[in-house]
Amino acid sequence: MRWKLLVMTSVVGSLVAGGLWSALAAALFAGAGPSHSNAGSGHGTPVVVELFTSEGCSSCPPADTLLQRFDTQPFPRAQLIVLSEHVDYWNHIGWTDPYSASAYSERQSSYANRFHLDSPYTPQMIVDGTEEFVGTSSRDAQKAFDKAVATGKLPVRISGVVLAGNLVKAHLETGLLPAQSPNADIVFVVALNRAESEVASGENSGRRLTHVAVVCGLVKAGSVHAGQSFSRDIAIKVKEGMNASQLRIIAFVQEPGPGRILGAALEKMAR
Repeated sequence: MRWKLLVMTSVVGSLVAGGLWSALAAALFAGAGPSHSNAGSGHGTPVVVELFTSEGCSSCPPADTLLQRFDTQPFPRAQLIVLSEHVDYWNHIGWTDPYSASAYSERQSSYANRFHLDSPYTPQMIVDGTEEFVGTSSRDAQKAFDKAVATGKLPVRISGVVLAGNLVKAHLETGLLPAQSPNADIVFVVALNRAESEVASGENSGRRLTHVAVVCGLVKAGSVHAGQSFSRDIAIKVKEGMNASQLRIIAFVQEPGPGRILGAALEKMAR
């Protein structure tokens, strides 16, 4: 069932980012090469796949499973950078999703306004900020991935990633923002590689649910204007007691709205 609720009005200006270099990105940061690249160093074109989900929604577990499959990189031409964003508007019906936050509900609401939807719903997938569909539809996902890999992407680089206490620190760099994009946001995201829950109540009562790339921190790290690049040290707080091996770092460049994602990268942290 495609669940809906009234459209929320608050807007989140933060987005997500993380990743791997493309071969042309390396040339660009060295001061040569084009500002756009279709491929990423043998890993395919970076494609950001956001799943808006909830442990309180009975329709969501199949979408969570599909996102896990996408995380295994089943499409050779694409480097799928998946994000599981748990909304909080299902928490009132019997189960409080431990990974949910109002910021992800607000981000989804902003997307709903942009796509002219009657309301947000779960499960919902959004690919590169430009295509939205029911999060259980592998067919729609394939179409969106095919479209995404045909689009040039801005190089994004994440380096120097460390976990110091409850702070994840990294250095972010991007190529030059193209003239057709007057400005864009730089989004920095920290996500759990894997998470599990024994759901004790609500629509999924009695089920053991598993998730991948669960967003636990998302901030707007800065912004760039056409013809500019971005280079800055970034830090984001996470819960105390986190182990670096549990985390992955994502960064992406996204037009305001939230709009089209122009480039992205991902790095998994070492122990």
